[in-house]
Amino acid sequence: MHAQASHHTTTTERGSFALARCSCGWTGPARRSRDRARTDAADHLRTTPGDEI
Repeated sequence: MHAQASHHTTTTERGSFALARCSCGWTGPARRSRDRARTDAADHLRTTPGDEI
């Protein structure tokens, strides 16, 4: 039996860029705006199926 893991997003910095990452392996594009990286993470969570109760 395989249990589906929930998604957990974070943002990390690489030089002057911010990236959104998820525990599922998804990585957003590098952004100069930290706010845009956080928006990418929120969009990923909103559009990813599964994990709903």
